[in-house]
Amino acid sequence: MCRIAGAPPRSLLPPLLLLAALQQAPIKATCEGILCKTGFPEDVYNAVISRGLNEGQPLLNVGFRSCDEKRKVQFESSEPADFRVGEDGVVYAARSFQLSTDPTEFIIYAQDKETQQQWQVVVKLSIKPTFAEHSEKDQKKIEEIVFPRQQYKPSSHLQRQKRDWVIPPINLPENSRGPFPQELVRIRSDRDKSLSLRYSVTGPGADQPPTGIFIINPISGQLSVTKPLDREQIASFHLRAHAVDVNGNQVENPIDIVINVIDMNDNRPEFLHQVWNGTVPEGSKPGTYVMTVTAIDADDPNALNGMLRYRILSQAPSTPSPNMFTINNETGDIITVAAGLDREKVQQYTLIIQATDMEGNPTYGLSNTATAVITVTDVNDNPPEFTAMTFYGEVPENRVDVIVANLTVTDKDQPHTPAWNAMYRMTGGDPTGRFTILTDPNSNDGLVTVVKPIDFETNRMFVLTVAAENQVPLAKGIQHPPQSTATVSITVIDVNESPYFVPNPKLIRQEEGLLAGNMLTTFTAQDPDRYMQQTALRYSKLSDPANWLKIDPVSGQITTIAVLDRESQYVENNMYNATFLASDNGIPPMSGTGTLQIYLLDINDNAPQVHPQEATTCETLQPNATNITATDRDIDPNAGPFAFELPETPPSIKRNWTIIRISGDHAQLSLRIRFLEAGIYDVPIIITDSGNPPKSSTSILKVKVCQCDINGDCTDVDRIVGAGLGTGAIIAILLCIIILLILVLMFVVWMKRRDKERQAKQLLIDPEDDVRDNILKYDEEGGGEEDQDYDLSQLQQPDTIEPDAIKPVGIRRLDERPIHAEPQYPVRSAAPHPGDIGDFINEGLKAADNDPTAPPYDSLLVFDYEGSGSTAGSLSSLNSSSSGGAHFCLYDWKNTARSWSSIWLRYIT
Repeated sequence: MCRIAGAPPRSLLPPLLLLAALQQAPIKATCEGILCKTGFPEDVYNAVISRGLNEGQPLLNVGFRSCDEKRKVQFESSEPADFRVGEDGVVYAARSFQLSTDPTEFIIYAQDKETQQQWQVVVKLSIKPTFAEHSEKDQKKIEEIVFPRQQYKPSSHLQRQKRDWVIPPINLPENSRGPFPQELVRIRSDRDKSLSLRYSVTGPGADQPPTGIFIINPISGQLSVTKPLDREQIASFHLRAHAVDVNGNQVENPIDIVINVIDMNDNRPEFLHQVWNGTVPEGSKPGTYVMTVTAIDADDPNALNGMLRYRILSQAPSTPSPNMFTINNETGDIITVAAGLDREKVQQYTLIIQATDMEGNPTYGLSNTATAVITVTDVNDNPPEFTAMTFYGEVPENRVDVIVANLTVTDKDQPHTPAWNAMYRMTGGDPTGRFTILTDPNSNDGLVTVVKPIDFETNRMFVLTVAAENQVPLAKGIQHPPQSTATVSITVIDVNESPYFVPNPKLIRQEEGLLAGNMLTTFTAQDPDRYMQQTALRYSKLSDPANWLKIDPVSGQITTIAVLDRESQYVENNMYNATFLASDNGIPPMSGTGTLQIYLLDINDNAPQVHPQEATTCETLQPNATNITATDRDIDPNAGPFAFELPETPPSIKRNWTIIRISGDHAQLSLRIRFLEAGIYDVPIIITDSGNPPKSSTSILKVKVCQCDINGDCTDVDRIVGAGLGTGAIIAILLCIIILLILVLMFVVWMKRRDKERQAKQLLIDPEDDVRDNILKYDEEGGGEEDQDYDLSQLQQPDTIEPDAIKPVGIRRLDERPIHAEPQYPVRSAAPHPGDIGDFINEGLKAADNDPTAPPYDSLLVFDYEGSGSTAGSLSSLNSSSSGGAHFCLYDWKNTARSWSSIWLRYIT
């Protein structure tokens, strides 16, 4: 059997509790507009609990407020051995112990895991009086909820007892002032006499968000609320109570507990907008809808706490009546109740609107106010009116897009609205449409503008009739005329106009090739001014890109000063343009330009040319003919089709090459013979056009013949041929390299032979009698043992050697046998000469060959001599052609080798 005693009805609430709730409501209403602040809402939390605490027993909820849902806050107690704090802010007993009789005080810390920001709050725990715990009166106030009994069958299957009644909900008023935790009800099982049970509750508000609002003593089953409730956040809680044994086995079926939060009038009405804006047309009849204002109340809308009523507190200004508007007290609709709305007198009304709950009870209801701003909109009840009957203006002739007159109007309607904006139109005086009237959007003036040029010689004055009206028609019942009219008198001013050429441009046709000094045409202009005293026009040339023409300054006759050439870069599409200037002597002087277009007819004055001018082919006869194209600066019929042929001379051209025409502009050049040595060949080609008479020219096509692979592509030898070296030149270079290597080898062999002879002589001659030690010691390569007295002048330059006739006696070496006349060596010139080295070597070679008595060292002295400074030029100055240079190098190396060979053979024998 289950029995429950819920909270007493609201009519039986203690007067102090109701008074506290009423006093607290205004405070909360005034704080709703404050920005969110992260932290503990209280500085100190007080809780009254039993002295004996069990491990895991919830004590209170510190209620940490976080404005950022993503913020992760970690709680910590200053007494972690006795108290711990869950992630939801509920404070639990960390162990089972007895509190002291003195109030217990500790600090709860909250720290942001990311920013390390820290907050703290003080918690004070007080012990309930002993008599209160055991008071029979208090025991009666806390009712019990007993789990229904269960029946057990022999099959030992547990079955729930069927009940036909529902546990009534627990009614708990919001904004209770505590003390907290506040006991609500006690849950008990009949089996607690035989078993040690543990009680718990689950659901939103207990172990689900928002957690920690309701806690239960696991031993006594006492269900408590830890903080004040707010019906506007959660109107009811649905919890489920559980009873288990010490092993966690369920001993009772869970029971549902519903806790309803009783509404208190703790919220003032709030308007959706503090300022409401509405409009109403001027002249509106009574009963015209204006706008609707709306307020909401967070309290229960089905109770008096949330039932609102509206009223108008004040109206400003109060003309023409203090009660121009009224409001529906339930819907908030504002309507007009009096006539006389005139925007030109009152443009805006301001109303103070009040909303009160408790159905508008001024004594118990809470109220709030808002402002309603009603703008009286304009209607077109005033037409535009001209400020004058006639307006004047003037305009120079031939001017367009100029304002000649300003038309001003007045309109009492609201500026910059369709009822104020004026539109102008001309009703007469402008049959050709030379004028238009634009509206200035800022001043609403009419701007009379010229859109077509006016000729003073034709029209000297205009009188226009104009009308002005609004963009929207006048409102009904207005007695004013719908529009206003005025006249505009416009005077045309004569000005000096520019002369103009007739026709412009002027086109003439002329064959090219016209020589200088020929008259082409006469190009004259006209002056439109008939009422001005002016002299004749003067002409001058303004633009003549090719400088072909001149114009007579008086008559305008155009004459050539150069040959006209259609192929000139200044001619485009056969057309040549020249610009001329005609000027008068008016005040101010005016001038006009005219363009002369000369269409040049083509004549056959350009011979065709070959394109491209370079080609490549293989040494052998292969199907790789070279395609060539004939180009002609002339046009049809003086261009293609073209005729291609090879010249008769030199005969090698037709013997080696053949040309075949494949189209009117193209031909193929190919080899006639089976093989042609690689190189660069100039092939002349005669090309003749189709002009009358025809014109021909001989174009040189540079053909590079190269060695090709099996694919017909030039190989690497082609690069050498392309550089200008023929086959003979390449062979000569290779021979030079081989001879140089042979000379180096001969020099090495000679050095080895010389060393062997020196060693042999040292073995046969006594070192004390060997006077050649001096030669070996000083590295002197003289004529022998007796050659100790020699002419040191021989070491000087050849051109400084004295002739034999003046050589002093006794200077000749002792081992020299003057059997034959002494050969005369050539004297080297001091100035560099291209042939100086070659002549010197050749004559030295001849002297050595013709003097059998001269030892080899005589020749060696001549050839080894370098002198104090070489008078020969740099070898880089010896330039040669592809063939001549190579043969010269070969010739020099051959003579040098022969000279060295002769000397070496003489020495070793």
